[in-house]
Amino acid sequence: QVQPVESGGGLVQTGGSLRLSCAASSRTFSTHAVGWFRQAPGKEREFVAGLDWRSISKYYADSAKGRFTISRDNANNRAYLQMNSLKPEDTAIYYCAVSSVAYGSSWFSAPDYWGQGTQVTVSS
Repeated sequence: QVQPVESGGGLVQTGGSLRLSCAASSRTFSTHAVGWFRQAPGKEREFVAGLDWRSISKYYADSAKGRFTISRDNANNRAYLQMNSLKPEDTAIYYCAVSSVAYGSSWFSAPDYWGQGTQVTVSS
């Protein structure tokens, strides 16, 4: 079982940057696809970015393209989300999610493992 734990959230001004980290508890993390999702107040949780196990295929929501970068460090069982040019509408709880599959995008609708989330607040 993979248990993701997020960190790195916080309060930042518009235009600022944050780097979220996801630490996974299992050594099998390196063979799983990983992604980031977010949930803003009063809204449903949405996909932000996804990455396959070998960091070959990256997927981004339109809102994240050009500003966010997903990456991973399999040697240390970690994944990251670098967020630049942050906007107030990026304010949300950000969740790391891990799939039981290694690649593709079909798992985005139902990841197998979720973290507890980290709050990101962007002030105007």
